[in-house]
Amino acid sequence: MKNGFDKTYELRYFEMNRHGVASPTAILTLLEEAAAEHCHSIGYSPHILEKQNIGWVLVAGAMDMLRYPKYKESITIRTWISKYTPVRGYRENLILDAAGKTIGKAKGIWVFYDIIKMKPTPIFDEIKEKWGVNPDLSQEVDLAGIKIIEGGEPLTEYAVHQSDIDSNRHVNNIRYFHWLIDSLPDKTSEHCFLRRIDARFCSEAKYGEKIRVYRSEPEPDAFLHTMRSNADNRLFVAAHSVWNMAESPDAV
Repeated sequence: MKNGFDKTYELRYFEMNRHGVASPTAILTLLEEAAAEHCHSIGYSPHILEKQNIGWVLVAGAMDMLRYPKYKESITIRTWISKYTPVRGYRENLILDAAGKTIGKAKGIWVFYDIIKMKPTPIFDEIKEKWGVNPDLSQEVDLAGIKIIEGGEPLTEYAVHQSDIDSNRHVNNIRYFHWLIDSLPDKTSEHCFLRRIDARFCSEAKYGEKIRVYRSEPEPDAFLHTMRSNADNRLFVAAHSVWNMAESPDAV
């Protein structure tokens, strides 16, 4: 693929869930790792950018899984940039099995971010030149259309600890997903597989803040998730997830 980057991973035991396949958290983490590897491949790893007080911040993303890989299975994440704005890169991803068959798709909108000034900053020209661009899309998705839960009582509340903070000095997007999973009904988390998730990250949560988690079920096995500050009610995350029953890992 023109201007694409491939990275292969073998799934490890601790990345498995109770059903014997990779957890959604593991796949999301590998997508983030592949993006970091793509940065490293052109000499702009996250650690090098951090020394310049710069980071990439995920502001919206979607993942659609057709099948989850099993223990010791090898998958390849193919990632590329489909579009740039002055401060944003639109990252596409295909998740391929060892035979080259697509088992998942993902998209992320990343903002180039000045960590000290706490605002977007123009993407370096050298980064755009080295990565190039490929207009092919992994999937069509309207990330701006995610509904927000308004009102009601929160299901739970979390305090932000130091272990929740990443190198950009705010709560990492994977941590929000952990909290989303914890808010699900037991029957969903125990017996269902995540088919799709769409999410928008609307503001930064910092160490010491408390986050209220809301959930609604507009249709069977589909949920809206909203996370807000308990101090000023500002919106941190709006997400939509779809879950399917499966009798065995082979059915995923």
